[in-house]
Amino acid sequence: MIDFKNGFFKLSPVDSSSVMNRIAPMIIEGEDIIASFKSGRDCLVFTTKRIIAVNVKGITGKQVDYTSMPYNKIQVYSVETSGFLDRDCELDLFFSSIGRIHFEIKGSFDIVGFNRVISQYVL
Repeated sequence: MIDFKNGFFKLSPVDSSSVMNRIAPMIIEGEDIIASFKSGRDCLVFTTKRIIAVNVKGITGKQVDYTSMPYNKIQVYSVETSGFLDRDCELDLFFSSIGRIHFEIKGSFDIVGFNRVISQYVL
């Protein structure tokens, strides 16, 4: 499993088609992608059922760690919008089993709108 204690690297929003080949084996019937992010070779995908973190390991990238985090295990969540000097927005999720997971999202991303979408699945 990914070591979430040290945080995830800064994420960049990407088109869902660019990560589909990585997560296609994980997607179940009726599950759709809401948002996708990349950080180097790794990616983070929010679906209608869960969050999937993909950690590509090794020099060749053949070893891949998939971590699936269902929304029903989230107890608390928080978003922080970007500011004038701090252009990154942030998302904190608190899971009942693994604790706090912190994500920083680079660039312009509508974190407030995304908060409404996540609320539909968490609440």
